[in-house]
Amino acid sequence: MKQVTDAVFFIQGQDDMIPDAHAYVIGAPASKDLTLVDAGLMGKGRYKLDAIQKLGIDLSDIKRIIMTHTHLDHIGCLSEIMAGLPDAELWVHADEAALLEAGDERVVYGMEMFRNMCQMQYGIKPGAFRFQVDRKLKGGETLEIGDMSWEVLHIPGHSAGRIALYYTPEKILIPGDTVYADHAIGRFDLEGASGAQLKSSLMTLAELDVNVLLPGHNNIVESVAPGYILETARQWEPYL
Repeated sequence: MKQVTDAVFFIQGQDDMIPDAHAYVIGAPASKDLTLVDAGLMGKGRYKLDAIQKLGIDLSDIKRIIMTHTHLDHIGCLSEIMAGLPDAELWVHADEAALLEAGDERVVYGMEMFRNMCQMQYGIKPGAFRFQVDRKLKGGETLEIGDMSWEVLHIPGHSAGRIALYYTPEKILIPGDTVYADHAIGRFDLEGASGAQLKSSLMTLAELDVNVLLPGHNNIVESVAPGYILETARQWEPYL
């Protein structure tokens, strides 16, 4: 757990056999209009909720959960977290929201072999990831939440409904699994993924002035080198 800025909090994922996504709380605490970005792996819900409270945040102040995307390592404990945040809304990009509402879990597991393994290993029942989505994001929105203004960018490639959140005043980027520290990027061989789209999305992010990078996994970067995302895109360009 770490306070990145006055209004951005980092909850580190606890990797298991499968990586557990980081979660972030965004919003000025005094606003009592806070947002949880991403959930995490199955069984990590209690840890994430406890971490929020240890940051001194009242759970009732979390008004919504925004998913950067709906792969298992990000959505696995969403039901656990929503049980602890019964009044929080769920916001997901429209391309993946429709699948969640229909109970189509291909985007959650990414590949059939992984679905079979997880259902056996974790005892997950078919239909466990059917959710009602309260707001379907499209990209291009400016979210006035928690006394902050966050831009929504649709950045497909790692998955079809991937989004990033960008806060211009402090140059903070939450890119989900599109780009990480150490010039790493998200995989592009899963259901709905596309190397060509990922390349385009990296170039979109490269246009932003980013000082703080808060990815879905691995290290956060609080002083991003100029041109870092563009350099990362160019390193991966031959493979995308």
